[in-house]
Amino acid sequence: MAEHNTLGKEGEKLATDFLLKLGYEVLEKNYRYLKSEIDIIAQKEGTVIVVEVKTRSTPDFGNPQDFVKPKQIQSLVKAIDHYVTENDLDVEVRFDIIAIIKNKLGTRIEHLEDAFYHF
Repeated sequence: MAEHNTLGKEGEKLATDFLLKLGYEVLEKNYRYLKSEIDIIAQKEGTVIVVEVKTRSTPDFGNPQDFVKPKQIQSLVKAIDHYVTENDLDVEVRFDIIAIIKNKLGTRIEHLEDAFYHF
């Protein structure tokens, strides 16, 4: 597996553990709909949270959250709309980003709630 894939999987595990410690219930990991993938679908206090995890080994090329582009956001919106409909849920949906910098100096996790809005 390529090094960036390994780092990405490690980041998703760190993000899952982070959310669980904060009292979130993790409903799905790597949920796929058509060509879209939601890293984590979680729930807390009646809100379903779509979590995009961005992991980098360095912030030299920008913060991890800066790599979430409008086309990806639209894709995530379609995927969660399908999930909510498929599961007949009547809930609020929120979009978060968990940005992780992990390297030999340590690990930094930043949780950005309401990182973007429905288009």
